[in-house]
Amino acid sequence: MLRDRSRYDLGYRTTILDDVATGPLDDKLVILTGPRRVGKSVALIDTAATLCGRADIDPRQIIHIPADDFSSQDLQRAFTLGRDLTSSVDRPNPCRRIWLLDEVSGTPGWSATLKRLRDQGLVGDDTVVVTGSRWVGVEDVTANLLAGRAGTGGHRRVRHLFPMQFRDFVLASGRPLPTPGPAPLWDLQSEEVRDWLEPMTFLLDEIDLAWQAYLRSGGFPRATYEAITKGAVSNEYLRDLDAWLVADIGQDETPDSVSLLLGTLTQRATSPLNLTKTAQVLGYGSRNQFERRLRRLLATFGLIECPQRNERGTKVSGAQSKYYLTDPVLAWLPSRLRAGINEPELVTLTEMALGTAMALALENHQEGRLAFGDTIGYLRTESSQEVDLCPVPVATASGPRPTTPIESKWVAHGWRSEANLMERKYNAGILATRNILDLDHPVWAVPAPLVALLLG
Repeated sequence: MLRDRSRYDLGYRTTILDDVATGPLDDKLVILTGPRRVGKSVALIDTAATLCGRADIDPRQIIHIPADDFSSQDLQRAFTLGRDLTSSVDRPNPCRRIWLLDEVSGTPGWSATLKRLRDQGLVGDDTVVVTGSRWVGVEDVTANLLAGRAGTGGHRRVRHLFPMQFRDFVLASGRPLPTPGPAPLWDLQSEEVRDWLEPMTFLLDEIDLAWQAYLRSGGFPRATYEAITKGAVSNEYLRDLDAWLVADIGQDETPDSVSLLLGTLTQRATSPLNLTKTAQVLGYGSRNQFERRLRRLLATFGLIECPQRNERGTKVSGAQSKYYLTDPVLAWLPSRLRAGINEPELVTLTEMALGTAMALALENHQEGRLAFGDTIGYLRTESSQEVDLCPVPVATASGPRPTTPIESKWVAHGWRSEANLMERKYNAGILATRNILDLDHPVWAVPAPLVALLLG
């Protein structure tokens, strides 16, 4: 696996399991999720390689189990065999194990099986890392694994590995651009942020070019490598992504219908989605059939929902949602692989990318929000105007605070009229432009790529 990575390697390494690889051995439980092809399996192997190099760990303590297509009986047997086959490491004293289970989310009842094994003591004191590319509703992960004793180190138990965001893309591509750390979501217009943004005036053209390159390749490691070294993402890799989508969300569809689904979602991403009309446009037999596709795409982390929220940041029951594909390359896939589908517009890709960045930033600040669909949202006023990313409450040391509102326009001129709604509504906010930086008004004009860096 690591040899294969070397063929498409720009040096990008996720740090999502660094505490497992370099920290103390304890009863950690980590659930690592994210879309297929994003590098979860490679992250496990990197972790195993680092652990094998530690002087305080015997390699027999590390057990890697590819669990794709396991049954619950297979899973229990793998744990039993793993401990028995490594029993020699317990002489003269018992040793903790580090269990690395890859793609376990396809195993029916996996969370209940793992809970039983922990309760029975077979792995209760060990470090357990499981990965999965699907968040299946029937698996009660919260009750089975997250309630009660799920670890003693205060670590993040549910972690999401997504394609590279803009910051990692800039670093991986070797562009000489500044990438300072993210700002608090509730304070994106602080004086500290102003001091960071003002010098960027002299780099706006370079930042704009980097953003457009990111929107054309996305952040899947291989896609980024191909775009940077060969000029474009290959059709071969796009077909690989398409195969994942067909397998996970289109079991009872033709491959073409998956491309049509992605293309339609992209075209309609900037507006609330009418499920009934869209189902008719796509030729589905019923709205329920279309909703099943959306749920599967949400469960496999290919899509993020942006529901309508009210003034308090609470979801509006029964209202239409927006839907954002979680990586730009997913929006390019339909037009590249199927004739007759238009290429995505950069303005649409920008809104989707910023929505994803905000959702991940909320999850990083407050664990569990992404899995339960409680991240971003849009506001609709009485005059039917919308704020793309409206304030949502977020926990801080001083109590709940609303996030800074963000409107995605990606304009190169005439931004003041676009800022009127946020100025009237909040007397604050950020308008994500193409290349305008203006911090002299209650609503700031900030180029979209700089907004992405502020978010994460």
